Amino acid sequence: MTTSLLELRGVNAFYGSAHILQGVDLSVQSGERVAVVGRNGVGKTTIVNTLLGIAAMRGGSVHMRGESLLKLAGHTAATHGIAVVPQGRMILPNLSIEENLKLGASLRRPGEWTLDRIYGLFPMLAERRRSPGTALSGGQQQMLAIGRALMANPDLLILDEPSEGLAPVIVDELEKLLRDLTETGVAILLIEQHLRLVLDLAERFYVLSKGHVSETGLMKDVDRETLQARIMQ
Repeated sequence: MTTSLLELRGVNAFYGSAHILQGVDLSVQSGERVAVVGRNGVGKTTIVNTLLGIAAMRGGSVHMRGESLLKLAGHTAATHGIAVVPQGRMILPNLSIEENLKLGASLRRPGEWTLDRIYGLFPMLAERRRSPGTALSGGQQQMLAIGRALMANPDLLILDEPSEGLAPVIVDELEKLLRDLTETGVAILLIEQHLRLVLDLAERFYVLSKGHVSETGLMKDVDRETLQARIMQ
């Protein structure tokens, strides 16, 4: 049996006394594209926050390449090859584009993603490298956030609502970019409500409902209407 790149087993996660994730099982294989979908408020972002140590895990386990991650924190995830593109992008306004990118390499994890490679992928960032990161458009800021995450040389890239606020043509560009990234060996966990992006990009899906996984399956076996109906159940 192949060991998953990332595996959550029966994860229970809390904010204070609020029990958000309730026995969540989820896995991502190396190089795979997986989506988590669900209504607002069902706990999708809490999956990310659990991996970052923001939400407290009280029960269950998280494994990366079969190794148990006992004490979860932002640096724990990054050290083990998990990089996050957060909802809202979190571009630091007092730093230039290049300084924002360099933040992603702060742990100096070895790998092929360098400034030059990021600038090759996003020439617009190279042209404006000295400009403040927040001077960019929404779509450009999303590319900066992805570039910053790639600078950590991750094996798994987690994106939380990456299409939020983007024009449809930019979402199309984002889908192509993420598909191309998996050709480099980077796995993707996509947390998203934009179902067209999910359907076009992901190979497998999980439906999250009230803090637990209500369904999982192969994307090729569902259409948009079916997936939407399952989310709304």
